[in-house]
Amino acid sequence: MHVRTARLLTALTAVLTVTTACGSGQAGPAPGTGAQGGRTDITAAMYPLQWLAERIGGPDTAVTALTKPGVEPHDLELSPVQIAGIERTGLVVYVKGVQPAVDEAVEQHAADRGFDAAALVKTLPLSDDGEEDEEGHAHDTSYDPHVWLDPTRMATIATKLGDRLAEADPAHAKGYRDRAAATVADLTTLDGEMSRGLSTCSSRAIVTSHAAFGYLADRYKLRQIGITGLDPEAEPSPARLAEVANVAKQEKVTTIFSETLVSPKVAEVLSREIGARTAVLDPVESQPANGDYLSAMRQNLSALKTALGCS
Repeated sequence: MHVRTARLLTALTAVLTVTTACGSGQAGPAPGTGAQGGRTDITAAMYPLQWLAERIGGPDTAVTALTKPGVEPHDLELSPVQIAGIERTGLVVYVKGVQPAVDEAVEQHAADRGFDAAALVKTLPLSDDGEEDEEGHAHDTSYDPHVWLDPTRMATIATKLGDRLAEADPAHAKGYRDRAAATVADLTTLDGEMSRGLSTCSSRAIVTSHAAFGYLADRYKLRQIGITGLDPEAEPSPARLAEVANVAKQEKVTTIFSETLVSPKVAEVLSREIGARTAVLDPVESQPANGDYLSAMRQNLSALKTALGCS
């Protein structure tokens, strides 16, 4: 957490404290052996992957989440118990580049049992918008790792996860593939709803707390303007805040989006500066308080339609 009063006074004529949800989190006990009571152990690094693993694994797997609800996944630090669990688990489902602690643990303890979702789909390059914070901290990858915010990429990952589990556990192969197909059908329905809902909007620009929505923007032909880059803890410089404010005014942006795990303070001050309102756009990095991945994405669709003036 940082306070940068004087410098941000210059940018927005307001005292601004930038805070983000941070800390270490663990969820549940470490997995047992690679197979537990006839079920395959799966370790899921963060919520959207946990959702996929539970849907596709069904009763034939035991899924353990590394990141508990409400914890910013980028900040995850693994306990010795969790690392021991990764050593024994049947499969680790993760996105390389989101959680450095998980990347390191997989490389050291489960290299042959890692399932990197980002390696299965076409990735997008890092955005130029706010790519580094003002101390010069860049993200750890050469690509944007937030692949789960495009339902079509999630569908591809779902199919490949079903295939991977079927190959590892042939006795339950049909169940894995059937559940993967059902998940793909649900994701395809969601994609159709979002494509139709965002096809006729008066505006295409979205201003977000950090640049997590590149895949959503790419899929539905929107323009993302991130106040900060891919790191939700990065603090925007006064120059970046002024730049975003100018672009938002030029684009006639009516809504500044904050997030579920990030303080809304920056979004609130920026919205006052340009005369816009604020709303929440969920990066679905943590389990929603009510609902699941699909319902969270539908809530995002509703928020976007209101903000962008979609008919």
